[in-house]
Amino acid sequence: MTWGHGAGGVGDVPLRHTRRAAGRGAHRTDPDARLSDELAAVVACARRRAVRDGDRQIDTAHLLHSLLESDPEVRGVFDGPQTARLLGYLVQRAIGYGLRWRGSVEDSGAGSVPSGSGGWSPAAASAVNAACARAERRGGARARGLDLLALIAADPGSRAVEVLARSGVDVRALAARIDAVAAVEGCAGDGGVVAR
Repeated sequence: MTWGHGAGGVGDVPLRHTRRAAGRGAHRTDPDARLSDELAAVVACARRRAVRDGDRQIDTAHLLHSLLESDPEVRGVFDGPQTARLLGYLVQRAIGYGLRWRGSVEDSGAGSVPSGSGGWSPAAASAVNAACARAERRGGARARGLDLLALIAADPGSRAVEVLARSGVDVRALAARIDAVAAVEGCAGDGGVVAR
């Protein structure tokens, strides 16, 4: 998943899944193949948002914003008022509290991706990597929006979790709702929340 460097310096995606040991399957050598079409569109939207906002890196708040706008399955784990409050906080990023993030790197310390990793904050890159790993563990061929939301919400030091907390979302309850959707979809026989 490589994009050309544009305004704002957002460029190559530092996913660790670009090379795998021989014999593990060719479909795993390309990170694009590890994201559902919907999640790839979410990531592209987050990139555009980062560039538009003048941010040097895609961070977890960009990803959360794009997930909420683009993925009905993600919106489904929030109640209506929560979604409206979240989007309200996220829209204020360019004019409000998010200004203090400008010029700084989002690094919650939760991941192992080095800073300066090709246009992604370490926390965002770690979340995308972990979403792909979550899909693999659950037997899914591709990561989906709920996989990414689950990993973003699991990082207490991320900007997305700060936005969730400011808007009154109980992150533990959110994780339980995501797991409940995964369990229902898994029982329905479609391979769980990460398989399409």
